[in-house]
Amino acid sequence: MEPLPDAQLMRDTDAWAIAEKGIPSLELMERAGEGLARVSGHCAPDGRIVVVCGKGNNGGDGLVAARILREEGREVDVVTTGKWSTSDAKASAARLPGPRPRTWNASLLTGATLVVDALLGTGATGVPREPASTIIAALNAARVRVVAVDVPSGVDASTGEIAGEAVQAAVTVTFHRSKPGLWINPGKAHAGRIEEIDIGIPRGGPGEAMAGLIRPIVLRGLPRRESATTKFTSGVVLVLGGSTGLTGAPSMAAMGAMRAGAGYVTVAAPRSLELPFAVRLLEPMFAPLPERAGSLVVESVEPALKLLARADVAVLGPGLGKSDGAFAFAREMFERVDVPLVLDADGLNALEGCFPEDLPHRRWATVLTPHPGELARMLGISSEDVGAHRLDCAREAAAKAKSFVVLKGDDTLVATPKGRVAISRGGAPGLATAGTGDVLAGVIAAMLSRGLTAAQACCAGVHLHARAGQLAALPHGPDGVIASDVIAALPAALGEGRV
Repeated sequence: MEPLPDAQLMRDTDAWAIAEKGIPSLELMERAGEGLARVSGHCAPDGRIVVVCGKGNNGGDGLVAARILREEGREVDVVTTGKWSTSDAKASAARLPGPRPRTWNASLLTGATLVVDALLGTGATGVPREPASTIIAALNAARVRVVAVDVPSGVDASTGEIAGEAVQAAVTVTFHRSKPGLWINPGKAHAGRIEEIDIGIPRGGPGEAMAGLIRPIVLRGLPRRESATTKFTSGVVLVLGGSTGLTGAPSMAAMGAMRAGAGYVTVAAPRSLELPFAVRLLEPMFAPLPERAGSLVVESVEPALKLLARADVAVLGPGLGKSDGAFAFAREMFERVDVPLVLDADGLNALEGCFPEDLPHRRWATVLTPHPGELARMLGISSEDVGAHRLDCAREAAAKAKSFVVLKGDDTLVATPKGRVAISRGGAPGLATAGTGDVLAGVIAAMLSRGLTAAQACCAGVHLHARAGQLAALPHGPDGVIASDVIAALPAALGEGRV
């Protein structure tokens, strides 16, 4: 992962660079301001720029950028919200040539080409206080292009949460490293393009980031088929699910697993559905299970367990349906599956009411792959709560369930039971279509079947899935993508990642 320090770790890192490495704090501010001025100048090659400064070091970074831009001949208005609260901000204000900073007035935005948001820094949390809240609302209402300093004001840099209103930035210039809140929604949706500026903090700082971006190199170490490989040694996956009218989901999970490298995949589903599965599937096998009215039931458990004897990993839930019998089947299978398990769709819904404290301990890895609504039902909260607190909800579920949680979205989060979180870069809007979640479950299962650890499998699967979504959109654009396009793009994405 590419480390993403939260606000506290970033404060500790700054202090370490100053105290232990002897880098003057004002020098760090100068470097930050230089980078900010460069990006701002590129964003607005001409026209008037307004730099809105808070009282602290975030405002100090804005003052340095304003000074440099003025020295380059640019027209720059500087706005301040009050007296400078740090010595570095005061020093930077004293070096500012030209007109002194003005007090806030919304009329200053009229005719501006660009606004630099240097109001609130990475340490700000909760609802912005006045006058920041009024300024944030005015910036958004003006619809002027905004460059945010380190994090858009109103966004929690550590979590991406937004308690009140937040600046909608076109670009965020962040220093040393990106912050989690720039990559996790809803903060991600406010950050725009992210420009990371190296301000000279050396490696080896204090602490370890508990969140990070999934790097493309996650695919480089994946096992390859070789001359001695067989269909059984390259990964055996069993998909358990399906019901009348819901044969597509397990089929897509199965094909996703095969295209991601699994050598032998079986779909175990109600026996009456053999014909539709035979039409859908050529390569994956079909195993008929006892049923009632087109749904799996408790009587399906023993035959399903026999099939698991040859499997490396199981996927439980795609297309399972919501009948009482299907839910009873899923709950008993969850307790008795003795291989790594990917739990998706109605397999997750079956655990509503017994999640997460009552889940039995499993000796093999468990991966839960909910969308926000499914996670909300598990935690007994609303999907709006999950959307507003994605990082905390993913961590809470992973810790309580002692499982890996893959919370789906453009910012898909992989949360481990110990609190570490890997974040997808996203950028694949074509995945916003039915069935792609089933594909992801199959892809992660394929990674597990190849012998990867749960953390590796989840991160590799999430990245591969997102990249396939991007490739699938190339011919017709994201609006034309369907799940089978993503399955078809998996081999190209896999090959690309191994280069």
